[in-house]
Amino acid sequence: MPAHLRAALTAVSLSIPVVEGRPVLGTWQGVYLFEHRTAPHRRRVALHVVGE
Repeated sequence: MPAHLRAALTAVSLSIPVVEGRPVLGTWQGVYLFEHRTAPHRRRVALHVVGE
């Protein structure tokens, strides 16, 4: 049950606009990563680049 609640409250994907190789974020925006585990785990990140 706790895993279902955490999955419902946290995002699993994110779209960030990038201009000239830098993320375009607002003044008070940031990107944070956190774990819901007591021990570290290995993770893989998938990056999809769409552009002109």
